[in-house]
This record gives sequence, C-alpha cells and structure tokens, in this order.
Amino acid sequence: MKKIINYIFLVSILMYSSSCDNNFDQLNTNKVSATAIDPAFQMNAAIVGCAYPNGTLIYDIGIVQQIVSPNSGVLTGANYNQDNRAATQELWQSYYRNVIKNTRDVISQVQDDPSRANLLNMTRIIQAFAFMVLTDDYGSIPYFEGGIGYSQQIFFPTYDSQEAIYTDIIKELTEATAALNLSGKVESADILYGGNLNKWKSFGNSLLLRAGMRLSEVNPTKAQQVVQAAFQGGVILSNSDNAKIAHDANYTNTIGNLLNSTEASNFYLTKPFVDYLRSKNDPRLSAIAVTYVGAKSGPEQTAASGTYDASVHKGMPMGNDNVGAVKAASDAGLSSFYEFAQADRRRLAKNTAPNFLVTASQNNLLLAEARQRGWITVGTVEDYYIAGVKAHMEQLGTVDAASSIAPAAADAYLAANPFDASKALEMINTQYWVSSFMNGPEAFANFRRAGYPLLTSNPFPGKEVEFINRLTYPNSEISVNSENVQAAISVQGADNLATKVWWDK
Repeated sequence: MKKIINYIFLVSILMYSSSCDNNFDQLNTNKVSATAIDPAFQMNAAIVGCAYPNGTLIYDIGIVQQIVSPNSGVLTGANYNQDNRAATQELWQSYYRNVIKNTRDVISQVQDDPSRANLLNMTRIIQAFAFMVLTDDYGSIPYFEGGIGYSQQIFFPTYDSQEAIYTDIIKELTEATAALNLSGKVESADILYGGNLNKWKSFGNSLLLRAGMRLSEVNPTKAQQVVQAAFQGGVILSNSDNAKIAHDANYTNTIGNLLNSTEASNFYLTKPFVDYLRSKNDPRLSAIAVTYVGAKSGPEQTAASGTYDASVHKGMPMGNDNVGAVKAASDAGLSSFYEFAQADRRRLAKNTAPNFLVTASQNNLLLAEARQRGWITVGTVEDYYIAGVKAHMEQLGTVDAASSIAPAAADAYLAANPFDASKALEMINTQYWVSSFMNGPEAFANFRRAGYPLLTSNPFPGKEVEFINRLTYPNSEISVNSENVQAAISVQGADNLATKVWWDK
C-alpha cells in the first residue's frame, strides 16, 4: 500500500511540474517593460547631460576669478591654483558617460534611417558642443574613438590632437547644420527647442561661430572663413533663442543644488569680479549678488539679513584659505568672511536656474570682435557690443524676475561707460567674461584665447602655477588607458595645470 501511495505522489509531482512548464515563457515575460527606447529620448538624455558639473565651479569659474571658496579638501582647485583630480575628473566623467555615450548610440541607430535624418543631425550638433567643451578644458582627448566602446568594442581609445578635433568639429557643425531639413520629420520630443529646426540651425551656427573664434590666434585665416560661414548661416541673436537646459524642482541645476545645500556658505564672489562691476556702477552687481549683513556663520546667512545693495557688496580676495579669509574679512571691516558677497542662491544660483550653453549676448560680443578684426562687414563693432551688453542684462531677468534690469538702467550704464574703439578687444572680451557668468567652461576658454579680462595671478603661497591653463586627466583614465594617455602627453606636454592647449597662443 505504501508503494502505491508513493507512486501516486510521484506521478502527481511530475504532472504538476509538466503543467507549470506549460506557457512558462509567457508567464515570466514582462509585457509592460520597454524593450526599446526612441533614440530621441536618448538625445534628450545627452542634452540634459550637458549641464555643467560641480567641478566647473571649483575650477573653471574659479580660474576666471568670479567665484571661489576658502576651503580646502574636496574644494581645492582654482582657489589655491592646485591640482585636485577628484574635481578635475568631474567634467570628463560626466560628459563621456552622460553625453558622448548617448550621442554615439543615437548616431549608430539612426544614421541609416532617412526618416530620422533631422534627429541624426541634431545629435551631431550636441555631440560637437560636448566635445568642444571637453577638448577646451583638457586638450588632447579621445575623439574619433571616444564613446564607442559599446558599439564598436573599442575600450582603450586613442587620443587625438586638439587641432584634428577642431577640424572635425567644424566639419560636423557645418554639415549637420546645413543638413537639417525643414520639410523633414519634426522631432517634437526634443527638450532643447521642441523640434524647431530654425532654432537648431541658429544653435549649430552659433557653435560654429564659437569654434571659429577659438582659432583667432592659432589660425586667423581659417578662423575668418569659419566665422564668415557661421554669420552668413545665422546665429542666435535673441534671448528667446538661447540654448539652455531648463531645470525645475524635480530636475535641479547641479551647481545650484550644491550652492543651496552642503556648500551654501562656502563659495563667494571674488574681489576682482565685484570690484570690476562696482567700478562701472554696473546694475548687474545688484542683480547677481547678495550680502548677508552681519553674518558670522552659515546659519546666519538668512533671507532677512540679505541685501542686494551694490554699495555693500565686497568680494573675497583671491588666494585665501580659511585662516587667510578671516584676516581678509577683518581687513575689509566685515564681521566675518561669511559677510563677503555671494552669487545669490535664491536668484541666479538657485537650483532651478537654467544652464545656458550659448546665448545671444555671447554671440553679439563675438561678432563685435569679428567686426573689429574685419572678418565680417555687416554692422558696427559698437552696435554689436551694445547689443551684447543689453542682451545679458535682459537675460538675467529671464532667470529670476528679482534680477531684472530695467532698459533705462542698461541705457544709463552704456552712456556712463561708452564703447572705446581704442580698447575694443579688451572691452569686448571683458564683457564676454561678465556675460558668461556661471558658464565656467566658456568663460575659461575665452579668457585663455583672448587674454581678457586682465587678471592678476592667484597669490596663494602654495600655488602650483601662476595661471591654470588646462585641467588634468582623471586618475582612472591614466590607470586604465595608460598607453594612450602617455602617448598624448608625449605630444601635448606634461599632464599638469600649466600646459597650454593647442589654440591658446
């Protein structure tokens, strides 16, 4: 009897197992999980990835002496003119992982699909922007083989010279912008311009203008050709067309988030930046800055103690650690260094502020220089200059209404500080410095190219270099891709903060 029961039990188990296997694959397949993604959304991920990481606050913005921290450790950078590879690697890792990886994948998916030609060329433009930022900060980088580890299994990419990179970036921008087809498919999912191809064309030509001007000292003939082509194609000249990454409470501005959280009381406007704006009675100082009167600590930097009054604002001198900052504050008659002026984290540095990639103000100022050099023949240098200054003042109000500058105030500023043709390049590029506030990579690049504004080197006693000319490669790249990194260094120069990039003459 026991054997019969065991037999029946065994048969039941086998029958149950058989029934469980029936339609097993269908039962265990998630029918609502996505198996593919529209490449337009990947392009959007790349656009979002172009937001400037915190490392650009520690280095790029600090190098051009607009914002610095007296703190060391993770915040060591342009405040001391010292190398801190935990910070210099941020832009590299952020852009290769979040931008280039996605643009390469989108291009590989749609390059043979005529119906997505506009998406292809929009992506090429974004990719060119990201590669320009990378090469401007680091010099030689993986370009032709960069970001194709997944698609082509090249895990140890070779480095390309900046000259070769710029040649191809100019080609990419020229071809991609021209190939945008107004009669083609509208990529309405696009988060930058909602698929508006006229604005994409202006964006592409604006990047071409920027690329051409980068060559002004190293290859003026080529620079002129590129600038003329960009100008003829049509660039961004209105704030309504600015290329910017929008942020909201759900997706915040990276630097704004830092300045509104752990580092809220650790970064200050510099004395060179504040003194320049104050010396010109520039209304932008009140629009940008806040001083927490009487603050002796971070918690005392309250909205109630804050003032926008330009006459109160004092910038932190360059080259101070915490001890030096205490003395600098005392010498300036402040309660503590917490009373130095800051970029207002409730207005321009708020965590919902947009990231501007290319602006009308920047373009007008570049055109002013191009006109001064005789590279374009339409308009006057002064007209472009005035348009550039006014556009930036107007732009501030688009970030926060409390930073708005009245047109009459802009006119008064320009009347009190008229354009001087004998100082054209200095005035144009100093205004470009102000106009690029919070756009660290672009301010850093143009400062090296143009040599303006005229800044004094950081006086910190322990500085490694007089001026930082480039960022150093990530340690992870040196250890993993060592052979190719060393090959780049052998041509470009030492992997330090002093080595200049190709176009920096």
